[in-house]
Amino acid sequence: MQYVTLNNGLEMPVEGYGVFQIKPEDTKQCVLDALEVGYRHIDTAATYGNERGVGEAIKASGIDRKDLFITSKLWVEDQGYESTKVAFEKSLERLQTDYLDLYLIHQPFGDYYGSWRAMEELYKEGKIKAIGVSNFDSARLVDLIMNNEVTPLINQVELHPFLQQKDARKVMEEYKVQVESWGPLAEAKHGILEEKGLQDIARKYDKSVAQIILRWHLDNNIVIIPKSVNKERMIENLDIHDFNLDAADMKVIESFDGSHKRIVDHNDLNIVVGMNNSKTPE
Repeated sequence: MQYVTLNNGLEMPVEGYGVFQIKPEDTKQCVLDALEVGYRHIDTAATYGNERGVGEAIKASGIDRKDLFITSKLWVEDQGYESTKVAFEKSLERLQTDYLDLYLIHQPFGDYYGSWRAMEELYKEGKIKAIGVSNFDSARLVDLIMNNEVTPLINQVELHPFLQQKDARKVMEEYKVQVESWGPLAEAKHGILEEKGLQDIARKYDKSVAQIILRWHLDNNIVIIPKSVNKERMIENLDIHDFNLDAADMKVIESFDGSHKRIVDHNDLNIVVGMNNSKTPE
């Protein structure tokens, strides 16, 4: 497994296992399968409703906690200084751990300034090894950085060959914020796995299109958290560390940027209202 070093010196696996949209009753077995095939970085969130399953899998796996990298996220409903601390403790309880490796503000809505102050304190107390944000555009990210003490170590955003976030990545690089992709395979939407240019590259390396896409992320220093409930696919998604894409292939993939709409548009009023009205599952 490859690692990236965050701006506080913490090492983070470049590939993690995401559990978004995995049913709570299926989560334990899926995470156990992921851990068995080699994942050591697990990404969950309070709003996914499956933190308990992640925690049960970690306990059942027998893997030493220090050898795992566990991420969870704070939902909009829980934004604010006091409520963040309460939500954080609930996540720890569900995950059966006494610390998190990474805790993210899940969405750029609500009182995320109050949340950030609470997270800075939890970080300084050692209860979180790294703090960051998710879905923050460059303006929100830089504003948060300029008005707080701790710079986010991570910004987890929608990023894939159809939405490459080039300008945002330049800003994150300038401020030493590690970019992490959710939906690195575009959730298999927009025909990304059938894209002819990607299929041609896949044949060249004797890899699947999904493996080419995931390798493209790593070659751009982007952390990824692909999700699958299929064990063989989990193994395939991990089998991307024995090759690199050449410059010509990178240029082909670069040409796909902006060819489709975002999966989630955070400037869409309906999205903003919906996220502010949604509740975190117990």
